[in-house]
Amino acid sequence: MPAKYFERTAGKRPTLADVAGSAAVSMPTVSKVLNGHSDVAVETRARVKAAIEELGYVRRGTRGPLAQRSIEVMADQLTTPYAMEVLRGVTDAAETADADIVISRFHRAAPDTGWLAPGDWARRLSSAGRTGAIILTAELSPEHVSGLSQEHLPVVVIDPLDLTNPDVPSVGSTNFTGGMSATEHLLGLGHRRIAALGGRPQSVAATARVHGFRAALASANVPVDEELVEFTGFDYDSGFAVADRWFRSGLRPTAIFAASDTQAMGVLAAARRHGLDVPRDLSVVGYDDTYLAAWSTPPLTAVRQPLWEMGRVALDSVLALAAGQEPVSRHIELATELVVRGSTSPPADSPPADSTPAEQ
Repeated sequence: MPAKYFERTAGKRPTLADVAGSAAVSMPTVSKVLNGHSDVAVETRARVKAAIEELGYVRRGTRGPLAQRSIEVMADQLTTPYAMEVLRGVTDAAETADADIVISRFHRAAPDTGWLAPGDWARRLSSAGRTGAIILTAELSPEHVSGLSQEHLPVVVIDPLDLTNPDVPSVGSTNFTGGMSATEHLLGLGHRRIAALGGRPQSVAATARVHGFRAALASANVPVDEELVEFTGFDYDSGFAVADRWFRSGLRPTAIFAASDTQAMGVLAAARRHGLDVPRDLSVVGYDDTYLAAWSTPPLTAVRQPLWEMGRVALDSVLALAAGQEPVSRHIELATELVVRGSTSPPADSPPADSTPAEQ
């Protein structure tokens, strides 16, 4: 972690980061000593204990051995099928680990001062006695990371918007492969005029899916029509608006790859408004494979993102960090899978391809 995050401020109580700096060890090593782990060398343990005594470090939120661990899950959109499936994985894993889950918004408003500043955000989590936090689809600023290090709060981000901060562990999926497999499926059906709806342009996941789309077209020597590639929101209204505009302007593709299931629902609605039959006139592939995909009309072909598993891995990871364990990898990617249903077929003006993935 950058050295500036270990700087002490005069008059402030010493932090775990201060202890780690004084003892010339990592913060997980200090945590292991505080938690009584045996896998710390005798000399290192003595050095850490000496630093604790010299600095007068007092652990925040110190609780008895029977105290319940609590993880705060923070997201700004909790009502989407995507978020609900991730939360299902988090809560299932929490039950197994005998931990409590608290749900809140990442961009949390303070009662009197507006949005919580990054430092206040971290202190609120610490004063509440949280064991750690899971952030769903958000970007942690350097100020957030600094505050977390000062409070010694482990955090794991699911589907982070930004992977440039190596100090924050994250969990995601193989988005490039997902975008590529969706496009290869459409190419295999005979489609050549394929559109791509990305998610928010600042989203690493959305960008990777569109890169996979482009790679599949390049591999098949099919040119990309840049008028049919657009980044927008992951929501229903955004999917509807872009598809409706394409259809109105005469830029009608024979297939659309959408960056989420909810976005794909908007595409299906726009197709109905313009009298287009899916899949006869337009094939549609979604992303996530939430319950919306199986319930839509027609059932939606979608890239299955292992959302439940991502939630479980995030919960297990934050508990491991809280116990002083070093993560094997700072970014974990779980495999995606294409699930073929009734929203895709060969284009009306092309013969079917020799083979396509088996329907599920």
